[in-house]
Amino acid sequence: MSRLRLLSAAALLAVAANAHATSFIVTTDAVVGALKSSSDATSDASSSLRDNKIVRAARDDAASFVASNGDIRGVKLESAIDEIHRQLPQLNATDAQIAQAILAI
Repeated sequence: MSRLRLLSAAALLAVAANAHATSFIVTTDAVVGALKSSSDATSDASSSLRDNKIVRAARDDAASFVASNGDIRGVKLESAIDEIHRQLPQLNATDAQIAQAILAI
């Protein structure tokens, strides 16, 4: 193989490897940034709910709701669900998911 072809192939390989590594780094940075933003928002929301007296008072009702597969709906749980929907209008969760989240807080 001629020396010019060998140098051209090596240069092309170096450029391709550099472009691939750069796109990987940019993609990784974007994914990590998005996850961090989502995690920060979730953390802020859960910490504000954790400190909410209405939500904390609903733990027993949430446990009854989960244990009965939704048959037992206490007044405190209903109040907490309303409070959570008021604080987080963008939340798209079922009552069962909210009850489980209250138990996890």
